[in-house]
Amino acid sequence: MNSPETDAPERPGGAPARILLADDHALVRRGVRMILETQPDLTVVGEAGDGFEALDWLAANEADLVILDVAMPGMTGLQAAQTISRLPKPPPILLLSMHDNEQYFFESLRVGASGYVLKSVADRDLVDACHAALAGKSFLYPGAESALVRDYLERLRRGEKLPNAVLTPRENQVVKLIAEGNSSRTIAETLEISVRTVERHRENILAKLGMRDRTELTRFAIRVGLIEP
Repeated sequence: MNSPETDAPERPGGAPARILLADDHALVRRGVRMILETQPDLTVVGEAGDGFEALDWLAANEADLVILDVAMPGMTGLQAAQTISRLPKPPPILLLSMHDNEQYFFESLRVGASGYVLKSVADRDLVDACHAALAGKSFLYPGAESALVRDYLERLRRGEKLPNAVLTPRENQVVKLIAEGNSSRTIAETLEISVRTVERHRENILAKLGMRDRTELTRFAIRVGLIEP
């Protein structure tokens, strides 16, 4: 990965980069907006309270950069990032989190994000992360390099390779809803599928992950950032 650029990339006509900001806390959005709009080349043009709202906004508007909170109700930032990265011309994505969590960090890389920024140091790192993402580069928060090295060496020691995505986007939705304590009927209504289909997804998920019950699924959901601990 490349180091972040501190100089802002040139925009057509000198216009500021358009940013979509998604976080389920209005106060956090306000604070992040204030940080970003101290820069003349950055402007927040849209806000969303969860991943679904972010996708709806992008379906009707254009953004040069999307900033997503990692864990939001309904659809998480990680789930939204995975969907956005599959668009024909996806904007770069930054994940924003209050957790210095290696699993969240690695999952953000897997879903195609350009960087992972800690909320606790957003006033220091977020602008640099935006400039890096807009320049087509990646941003590593302090400590991420050592996390990558530790993970690589540990997996190499065990003779492992980094796995590809294990679950489909639909299966990730089902895991999230199960981990949040929803019944099969509620999950079926939320996803507009049959209860039988929910149960089939549940069986396939448990088989793929080598797990036995809801408790293990909940731990998995926390580990990969589908829900907050």
